[in-house]
Amino acid sequence: MRTVVISQPMFFPWVGMFEQLRLADVYLHYDDVQYSKGSFTNRVQVKTAQGSRWLTVPLRQLKLGQPIMEVRIDDATDWRAQHLALLEKAYAAAPRFADMMSLAREVYEERHETISDLSIASMNAVLRYFSFDHPKEIHWSSRTPLPSSSSERVLAYVLHFRGDRYITGHGARNYLDHELFERQGVQVEYMNYLKRPYPQLHGEFTPFVSVLDLIANCGKSGVSMFSSGTIPWRQMLSSHESH
Repeated sequence: MRTVVISQPMFFPWVGMFEQLRLADVYLHYDDVQYSKGSFTNRVQVKTAQGSRWLTVPLRQLKLGQPIMEVRIDDATDWRAQHLALLEKAYAAAPRFADMMSLAREVYEERHETISDLSIASMNAVLRYFSFDHPKEIHWSSRTPLPSSSSERVLAYVLHFRGDRYITGHGARNYLDHELFERQGVQVEYMNYLKRPYPQLHGEFTPFVSVLDLIANCGKSGVSMFSSGTIPWRQMLSSHESH
Protein backbone atom coordinates (compact mmCIF):
# COMPACT_ATOMS: atom_id res chain seq x y z
CA MET A 1 0.00 0.00 0.00
CA ARG A 2 1.29 3.46 -0.95
CA THR A 3 0.08 6.26 1.32
CA VAL A 4 -0.27 9.90 0.26
CA VAL A 5 -0.78 12.89 2.59
CA ILE A 6 -1.57 16.37 1.25
CA SER A 7 -1.59 19.56 3.33
CA GLN A 8 -1.02 23.28 3.07
CA PRO A 9 2.35 24.34 4.51
CA MET A 10 2.11 25.06 8.24
CA PHE A 11 4.38 27.09 10.51
CA PHE A 12 5.96 24.87 13.23
CA PRO A 13 2.67 22.92 13.39
CA TRP A 14 1.28 20.77 16.18
CA VAL A 15 2.29 17.16 16.84
CA GLY A 16 -0.72 15.82 14.91
CA MET A 17 0.62 17.16 11.62
CA PHE A 18 3.87 15.25 12.06
CA GLU A 19 1.94 12.11 12.91
CA GLN A 20 0.37 12.38 9.46
CA LEU A 21 3.78 12.91 7.89
CA ARG A 22 5.18 9.78 9.56
CA LEU A 23 2.44 7.67 8.01
CA ALA A 24 3.07 9.02 4.49
CA ASP A 25 5.10 7.45 1.74
CA VAL A 26 4.44 10.59 -0.30
CA TYR A 27 3.74 14.05 1.11
CA LEU A 28 2.54 16.95 -1.03
CA HIS A 29 2.90 20.57 0.07
CA TYR A 30 -0.37 22.04 -1.24
CA ASP A 31 1.18 25.45 -1.82
CA ASP A 32 -0.63 26.74 -4.90
CA VAL A 33 -4.07 26.92 -3.25
CA GLN A 34 -5.54 30.15 -1.94
CA TYR A 35 -4.14 31.52 1.31
CA SER A 36 -6.84 31.46 3.97
CA LYS A 37 -6.80 34.10 6.69
CA GLY A 38 -6.83 32.46 10.09
CA SER A 39 -5.09 29.32 8.86
CA PHE A 40 -1.97 27.82 10.43
CA THR A 41 0.20 28.68 7.45
CA ASN A 42 1.70 31.69 9.23
CA ARG A 43 0.81 31.19 12.91
CA VAL A 44 0.84 28.68 15.74
CA GLN A 45 0.25 28.72 19.48
CA VAL A 46 2.79 28.14 22.25
CA LYS A 47 2.20 27.75 25.98
CA THR A 48 3.33 30.49 28.34
CA ALA A 49 2.83 31.28 32.02
CA GLN A 50 0.09 33.69 30.84
CA GLY A 51 -1.70 31.04 28.78
CA SER A 52 -1.45 30.16 25.09
CA ARG A 53 0.06 32.86 22.87
CA TRP A 54 0.28 33.11 19.09
CA LEU A 55 3.51 33.17 17.13
CA THR A 56 2.31 35.02 14.03
CA VAL A 57 4.45 35.80 10.99
CA PRO A 58 3.31 39.17 9.53
CA LEU A 59 2.36 39.17 5.85
CA ARG A 60 2.73 41.89 3.23
CA GLN A 61 0.21 43.23 0.71
CA LEU A 62 -2.13 40.26 0.73
CA LYS A 63 -4.39 40.08 -2.30
CA LEU A 64 -7.75 38.34 -2.48
CA GLY A 65 -7.32 34.80 -3.79
CA GLN A 66 -3.52 34.91 -3.60
CA PRO A 67 -1.90 31.44 -3.64
CA ILE A 68 0.13 30.52 -0.57
CA MET A 69 3.37 30.25 -2.57
CA GLU A 70 3.12 33.96 -3.51
CA VAL A 71 2.29 35.36 -0.06
CA ARG A 72 5.25 37.44 1.08
CA ILE A 73 6.55 37.98 4.61
CA ASP A 74 6.45 41.53 6.00
CA ASP A 75 9.82 42.39 7.54
CA ALA A 76 8.86 45.94 8.55
CA THR A 77 9.13 44.84 12.19
CA ASP A 78 11.69 42.52 13.77
CA TRP A 79 9.14 39.76 14.29
CA ARG A 80 11.87 37.10 14.39
CA ALA A 81 13.43 38.66 17.50
CA GLN A 82 9.96 38.99 19.03
CA HIS A 83 9.22 35.31 18.44
CA LEU A 84 12.54 34.19 19.86
CA ALA A 85 12.08 36.40 22.94
CA LEU A 86 8.64 34.89 23.54
CA LEU A 87 10.04 31.35 23.18
CA GLU A 88 12.93 32.11 25.53
CA LYS A 89 10.59 33.46 28.20
CA ALA A 90 8.05 30.66 27.83
CA TYR A 91 10.48 27.73 27.87
CA ALA A 92 13.52 28.88 29.86
CA ALA A 93 12.75 26.26 32.52
CA ALA A 94 12.12 23.41 30.06
CA PRO A 95 14.53 20.42 30.18
CA ARG A 96 15.40 20.62 26.46
CA PHE A 97 15.22 24.39 26.12
CA ALA A 98 18.56 24.54 24.28
CA ASP A 99 17.44 22.01 21.65
CA MET A 100 14.26 23.93 20.92
CA MET A 101 15.95 27.33 20.72
CA SER A 102 18.70 25.99 18.46
CA LEU A 103 16.13 24.57 16.06
CA ALA A 104 14.02 27.73 16.09
CA ARG A 105 17.03 29.98 15.48
CA GLU A 106 18.16 27.77 12.61
CA VAL A 107 14.83 28.40 10.85
CA TYR A 108 14.55 32.09 11.74
CA GLU A 109 18.08 32.85 10.56
CA GLU A 110 17.20 31.75 7.01
CA ARG A 111 15.82 34.82 5.24
CA HIS A 112 12.80 33.40 3.46
CA GLU A 113 10.73 35.82 1.41
CA THR A 114 7.48 33.85 1.25
CA ILE A 115 5.43 32.29 4.03
CA SER A 116 5.33 29.04 2.07
CA ASP A 117 9.12 28.73 2.08
CA LEU A 118 9.38 29.63 5.77
CA SER A 119 6.66 27.22 6.87
CA ILE A 120 8.13 24.38 4.81
CA ALA A 121 11.57 25.11 6.28
CA SER A 122 10.10 24.89 9.79
CA MET A 123 8.52 21.50 9.04
CA ASN A 124 11.72 20.18 7.45
CA ALA A 125 13.79 21.24 10.47
CA VAL A 126 11.54 19.21 12.77
CA LEU A 127 11.69 16.16 10.49
CA ARG A 128 15.49 16.34 10.60
CA TYR A 129 15.55 16.80 14.38
CA PHE A 130 13.55 13.64 14.99
CA SER A 131 15.33 11.75 12.18
CA PHE A 132 12.04 10.69 10.61
CA ASP A 133 12.40 8.13 7.84
CA HIS A 134 9.00 9.05 6.36
CA PRO A 135 7.81 10.51 4.14
CA LYS A 136 10.13 9.00 1.53
CA GLU A 137 9.03 11.52 -1.09
CA ILE A 138 8.12 15.20 -0.68
CA HIS A 139 6.58 17.23 -3.50
CA TRP A 140 5.05 20.67 -4.12
CA SER A 141 1.74 21.18 -5.93
CA SER A 142 3.13 24.38 -7.49
CA ARG A 143 5.85 22.31 -9.17
CA THR A 144 3.41 19.60 -10.29
CA PRO A 145 0.31 21.57 -11.34
CA LEU A 146 -2.78 19.50 -12.06
CA PRO A 147 -6.17 20.85 -13.25
CA SER A 148 -9.55 20.64 -11.49
CA SER A 149 -10.34 21.58 -7.90
CA SER A 150 -11.60 20.32 -4.55
CA SER A 151 -11.93 16.52 -4.16
CA GLU A 152 -11.20 15.87 -7.84
CA ARG A 153 -7.85 17.64 -7.65
CA VAL A 154 -6.81 15.94 -4.40
CA LEU A 155 -7.66 12.56 -5.95
CA ALA A 156 -5.73 13.48 -9.11
CA TYR A 157 -2.60 14.05 -7.00
CA VAL A 158 -3.02 10.78 -5.12
CA LEU A 159 -3.29 8.90 -8.41
CA HIS A 160 -0.43 10.91 -9.96
CA PHE A 161 1.87 9.72 -7.17
CA ARG A 162 0.55 6.15 -7.51
CA GLY A 163 -1.18 6.18 -4.14
CA ASP A 164 -3.88 3.77 -3.08
CA ARG A 165 -4.38 5.15 0.44
CA TYR A 166 -5.08 8.79 1.29
CA ILE A 167 -4.78 9.96 4.92
CA THR A 168 -6.22 13.30 5.95
CA GLY A 169 -7.10 15.42 8.99
CA HIS A 170 -10.56 15.91 10.40
CA GLY A 171 -11.38 19.10 8.52
CA ALA A 172 -11.75 17.22 5.23
CA ARG A 173 -14.84 15.36 6.40
CA ASN A 174 -17.00 18.35 5.46
CA TYR A 175 -16.01 18.49 1.79
CA LEU A 176 -14.22 15.33 0.65
CA ASP A 177 -16.08 13.10 -1.84
CA HIS A 178 -15.07 9.80 -0.25
CA GLU A 179 -16.91 7.58 -2.70
CA LEU A 180 -15.17 9.27 -5.63
CA PHE A 181 -11.86 8.04 -4.15
CA GLU A 182 -13.22 4.54 -3.62
CA ARG A 183 -14.39 4.29 -7.22
CA GLN A 184 -10.78 4.94 -8.25
CA GLY A 185 -9.41 2.30 -5.87
CA VAL A 186 -8.15 4.74 -3.24
CA GLN A 187 -8.78 4.00 0.43
CA VAL A 188 -9.58 7.13 2.50
CA GLU A 189 -8.61 7.19 6.17
CA TYR A 190 -8.76 9.90 8.81
CA MET A 191 -6.26 10.54 11.55
CA ASN A 192 -7.28 9.11 14.90
CA TYR A 193 -5.42 11.61 17.06
CA LEU A 194 -4.43 10.15 20.43
CA LYS A 195 -3.19 13.51 21.73
CA ARG A 196 -0.93 11.71 24.19
CA PRO A 197 0.05 13.84 27.20
CA TYR A 198 3.72 14.53 27.88
CA PRO A 199 5.36 16.60 30.65
CA GLN A 200 4.49 20.21 29.85
CA LEU A 201 5.12 23.54 31.57
CA HIS A 202 2.47 26.10 32.55
CA GLY A 203 -0.48 24.14 33.85
CA GLU A 204 -2.90 21.64 32.39
CA PHE A 205 -1.77 19.70 29.32
CA THR A 206 -2.91 20.86 25.90
CA PRO A 207 -1.98 19.10 22.64
CA PHE A 208 -2.94 22.04 20.42
CA VAL A 209 0.37 23.91 20.51
CA SER A 210 3.47 23.98 18.33
CA VAL A 211 5.74 20.95 18.14
CA LEU A 212 8.35 23.32 19.59
CA ASP A 213 6.63 22.72 22.93
CA LEU A 214 7.28 18.97 22.68
CA ILE A 215 10.92 19.55 21.73
CA ALA A 216 11.48 21.97 24.62
CA ASN A 217 9.96 19.58 27.15
CA CYS A 218 11.05 16.15 25.87
CA GLY A 219 13.81 16.61 23.32
CA LYS A 220 14.47 13.71 20.95
CA SER A 221 12.68 11.27 23.26
CA GLY A 222 9.49 13.10 22.28
CA VAL A 223 9.47 10.94 19.15
CA SER A 224 7.52 8.39 21.20
CA MET A 225 4.58 10.82 21.25
CA PHE A 226 4.08 10.40 17.49
CA SER A 227 1.90 7.33 17.78
CA SER A 228 -1.56 8.09 16.38
CA GLY A 229 -3.09 5.81 13.78
CA THR A 230 -6.04 6.13 11.42
CA ILE A 231 -9.67 5.09 11.05
CA PRO A 232 -11.65 4.38 7.84
CA TRP A 233 -13.74 7.27 6.56
CA ARG A 234 -17.10 5.59 7.19
CA GLN A 235 -16.22 5.01 10.83
CA MET A 236 -15.06 8.62 11.11
CA LEU A 237 -18.29 10.02 9.70
CA SER A 238 -20.54 7.74 11.75
CA SER A 239 -18.73 8.67 14.97
CA HIS A 240 -19.34 12.37 14.27
CA GLU A 241 -22.97 11.79 13.37
CA SER A 242 -23.53 9.95 16.67
CA HIS A 243 -22.31 12.93 18.71
